[in-house]
Amino acid sequence: MSKLVQPHGGGPLAPLLVDEAEREAELARAAGLPAVPLSSRETSDLIMLAMGAYTPLTGFMGHDDWHRVCSEMKLASGLFWPIPITLSASQDLADSIADGEEVALVDEEADEIMALMTVAEKYTIDRHLECTTVFRTTDRDHPGVAKVMSQGAVNLAGPVKALSEGSYRLDYEGLYLRPTETRALFTERGWSKVAAFQTRNPMHRSHEYLAKVAVEICDGLLIHQVLGKLKAGDIPADVRVRAIDALVENYFVAGTVIQAGYPIEMRYAGPREALLHALFRQNFGCSHLVVGRDHAGVGDYYGPFDAHHIFDELDPGSLETVPIKMDITFYCDVCRGTATTRTCPHDESHRLSISGTRLRAMFANGEEVPAEFSRPEVLEVLKEHYGSQGQ
Repeated sequence: MSKLVQPHGGGPLAPLLVDEAEREAELARAAGLPAVPLSSRETSDLIMLAMGAYTPLTGFMGHDDWHRVCSEMKLASGLFWPIPITLSASQDLADSIADGEEVALVDEEADEIMALMTVAEKYTIDRHLECTTVFRTTDRDHPGVAKVMSQGAVNLAGPVKALSEGSYRLDYEGLYLRPTETRALFTERGWSKVAAFQTRNPMHRSHEYLAKVAVEICDGLLIHQVLGKLKAGDIPADVRVRAIDALVENYFVAGTVIQAGYPIEMRYAGPREALLHALFRQNFGCSHLVVGRDHAGVGDYYGPFDAHHIFDELDPGSLETVPIKMDITFYCDVCRGTATTRTCPHDESHRLSISGTRLRAMFANGEEVPAEFSRPEVLEVLKEHYGSQGQ
């Protein structure tokens, strides 16, 4: 019997991807159905449903689930869920689809049929409610708010039968791992306590410090990076993979780290997104999630530790995966190492703040990057990337 945390909801994993033997016939049938285009965010959510990362959801949320998730962070059933997983359509398209009708869900960027869905419900939403509760702002400069404000007028809900995971399996062979696969790897290694480290950046020295604290606490570490669409200026996934590989190979004990990727598109919802990250990491088999400064944030929309505090507001039993709350990290020239305000007694004049944003800016401006920022093997990968960008 597995010693890993249970999937969210306490039941088995619920991947929605059909068997390969069934796929061709279903694709042929889907080609004759009304097509509903998916935005990049909706496509990434569909793939998370397909792989079982959003267990126990069986499709895109209806009105009651949407409203209760926004207002209470719970599904209509009462099960904890922090962020709506919805599919929108234009008013004209929604009007042309009958209740109970089956439709084909199509990735509008790749022009690929991704799934079949039986439309059980059509409803409109209060965008102001969703943005103020999920993102804590209605500022359209916030990328998550911009997505909600630009989506179709009507949400479509219903059970989904997924037919594709896009090109992730081929593009990231060996890195794109489903929850069944990470759980099998953890079990094979004899891990029962596993920490997930969320990243959308190459790992600098502060990240390394946080990851090693997690290794001390748990049996092993899953470095779990975002493969979905990011905001402008973020470093591409293939570059991050090479940089993280260089770090793990040279500075971590062999057999303590697994690197993997997953297809979600960041919403930059800060505290609420930290909760979603913990929830689906539970499905991947992780008992812990490293939550650092401004986890899943963007700009100045959230306080540096808002993502820590929100875990304390949950009802008991909401999640099995628990946060490893980490303070602000920096390099101290007196301590001669990476530290936090909990471990370093020296004043700010001795502290070098380390962040992915600052590191990207230094490369973009052609500045010399101090060794305290990042390991030399990682810097070589990043130099090659920025050099190819003409920066």
